[in-house]
Amino acid sequence: MNFKRTLVAVSLLTLLSACDLDGDDGKQGPEGIEGTHGSNGVNAPTSLNIELIGRTVLNAQAPEGAAEIVSFQKSKKLIYAINSSVKPAVVEIIDANNIDANVLTKNSEGVVTNANLSSTITLNLVATTGLNGDANSIAIDNNNALLAVAIASGTPGINGHIAFFDISGDTPAFIKNVAVGDLPDNVVFTHDGAKVVVANEGEPSNDYIIDPEGSISVINIVSGIPTDTATHILFTEFNTMQSELEAQGAKFSNPTGHIIKGQVRNYSVAQDLEPEYVAISQDNKTAFISLQENNAMATVDLTNNSVKVSGLGFKHWHNLQLDVSDRDNGVNFKSYDKLYGMYQPDTIASYTWQGANFVISANEGDSREYIAFERNANENAGKIECETDFPQGIYEWEEGEEICIAYTDEVRVKNLKDFGTVSTELEDYIIANGGKNGLGRLLVTNALGKDENHEYSNMYAYGARSFTIWDSNGLVVFDSGDDIGRISASIHGAAFNNDEDENEGDGRSDAKGAEPESVVIGKIGTQTYAFIGLEVKVGVPAPTINLN
Repeated sequence: MNFKRTLVAVSLLTLLSACDLDGDDGKQGPEGIEGTHGSNGVNAPTSLNIELIGRTVLNAQAPEGAAEIVSFQKSKKLIYAINSSVKPAVVEIIDANNIDANVLTKNSEGVVTNANLSSTITLNLVATTGLNGDANSIAIDNNNALLAVAIASGTPGINGHIAFFDISGDTPAFIKNVAVGDLPDNVVFTHDGAKVVVANEGEPSNDYIIDPEGSISVINIVSGIPTDTATHILFTEFNTMQSELEAQGAKFSNPTGHIIKGQVRNYSVAQDLEPEYVAISQDNKTAFISLQENNAMATVDLTNNSVKVSGLGFKHWHNLQLDVSDRDNGVNFKSYDKLYGMYQPDTIASYTWQGANFVISANEGDSREYIAFERNANENAGKIECETDFPQGIYEWEEGEEICIAYTDEVRVKNLKDFGTVSTELEDYIIANGGKNGLGRLLVTNALGKDENHEYSNMYAYGARSFTIWDSNGLVVFDSGDDIGRISASIHGAAFNNDEDENEGDGRSDAKGAEPESVVIGKIGTQTYAFIGLEVKVGVPAPTINLN
């Protein structure tokens, strides 16, 4: 298998031709007259030309959550987008049959400022399903013309549902709700439409008193109709395997042993595991599930619903380069011997090559921070309450707002000492690499990095700032290294790692860089691409996957 790296640009293929030789050449003849000039040639393709031809804006006044998850109905050329920025949540249906790209206009900076698509149908999920929680995910099966929407209960510890609709007619027709696990975060159909697989994340409550178990739900589709009940796949069998999984590079961070509201709390592996995203193998026999916060991946055998979990290990930054600070006056790439990245993939996708399954992951990274309360108040107004209920928590007040953090595993390198002893060697290393405004700015986990002396001697950052190809055993076949960061810096210059909230260059260097979040595999002509969506302003990397 030959994996070729590129970012937006694809490999340039040069075609060579030669004439077969029959015997020896004869003597050179007289020079002929000059022929007429031919037409100008066409430049060989050196890039994948992507042009914006259609655009819509949902809930422009407050768009957060308005179009995070979309799906496409091929038979009707309709785009379905979850809009959770409004209450109650809705599904917007957008007609993509007649797109006129000429309607789009650009400002002086080349940015499209208008839209040429609009929602033709707004599907009110409360009115149709009777469920009033947030809609987290959506999927379409073109085999049976089915729409599936994952709807959370809104209350930790209470299971969510998958709402099914028949989309063969002019408007979606509600079929039924099927109960699944706690906080269904992603729903997918198998390629043949025979099953629906759901990743139930099971996130804790804000005060971390309730931490539901993460789980996988499987719903059978029989003659185009979903069954009334789901099969629930749990992770309880791994409760005694935490040390083994940690040795593989899985991460477990929770307030086990902490006092929360007067009680010592303990959390199991099954509670800590949080399924994020599902990818289905081409033969429909295997479901791969990213466990983002845990830096792990689950694999479900859909023929018998058995499950295994594998830690993904860590990415060492000693031979690769990244920018770790938002206060170092620009783009500064360096290597760090004492720094590792947790892959922590968000979206994953699966494909098959020579009968073997592979998974492509977008290695976004994610921390855990649970805020018990956040409110406008005078300084120290709720400090006693916070420190009493959460002795190991954190109380903060700034500009008239107080925050009580029940639990966090995120900390800047310069503040690691607040969570344990930092080795002298690591302290010196931090100082030698820019101190508090250099390496000290990087956000890392406080749950990893301690040595046999219980001192922090290494640092583990969120995400790998890359995409990775894994085999079915969870082993790295290919990783894009530091390509995304380096190439995006060469393209965007001072706007590198732009913080979308502040619109400020270098603003995300201390966090997770470009934050590769989504991945979709597609084919154009004979070439297969993996399109990697980035949360921070960069572009859409389109690496070539050579399956020949």
